[in-house]
Amino acid sequence: MIRVRKIQIPALPTKQPRRLYVYLPHDYYRSDRRYPVLYMFDGHNVFYDKHATYGKSWGMKEYLTRTKLPLILVAVECNTEGERRMNEYSPWDIDCIPQLGHMEGLGKVTMDWICGTLKPEIDGRYRTLPDRGNTLIAGSSMGGLMALYAVSAYNGVFSRAAALSPCFWIGGEKLHALLSETPFAGTTRVYMDYGTAEEAEGNSEDIADMFKGAEELTRAGAEVAARAVHGAAHNEAAWEKRIPVFMDYLLK
Repeated sequence: MIRVRKIQIPALPTKQPRRLYVYLPHDYYRSDRRYPVLYMFDGHNVFYDKHATYGKSWGMKEYLTRTKLPLILVAVECNTEGERRMNEYSPWDIDCIPQLGHMEGLGKVTMDWICGTLKPEIDGRYRTLPDRGNTLIAGSSMGGLMALYAVSAYNGVFSRAAALSPCFWIGGEKLHALLSETPFAGTTRVYMDYGTAEEAEGNSEDIADMFKGAEELTRAGAEVAARAVHGAAHNEAAWEKRIPVFMDYLLK
């Protein structure tokens, strides 16, 4: 079952409502058990093709229905106004895209809302396992950057993260410093990957940056799986194929 409703995030600079998606496992109303929670960025691309930006979703609904994983999934739609998604999904100011000029990074504001407002609401409304060991986060592209930021800067909340095609080129040395210097609390597990076809799309150093980030996370005490996916492009159809891989790793 997927519940969809419109919400607003007052701390972010838009009055446009956005969708909040909550997937409840198949046995939610037939049991009294509590469930881990996976939070995902770009919620409009997670479940439904008709809501997806380019007409193709991740297909998480089909995957969760098929596997019957005992998991609640919470996904929040991004800001679709112009380039505002980049503001909301960057923890740091962006000055590396000349045609866009200076962009204020609002990633911390986004994460403060997720941790301080959304998560308490989800934990209060649904039968969750609210501890960090049962709280996961995932995203792709800028959402992948945010997943890495979340599991590091908010490691007291999230113990596991999946970052698919993360935008290391946006995070730069600030991201590398964060991954290197975070004192990870307890077990932290991170999955990262990047498609080799993405290099042809202009980000030729991202795979090398990803493996550098994996080394930094490992030295800091996290468990890490990082891989280059042969022939994979930068889109939801490619990320969908990797769902079983990263879910198995996060939930093992």
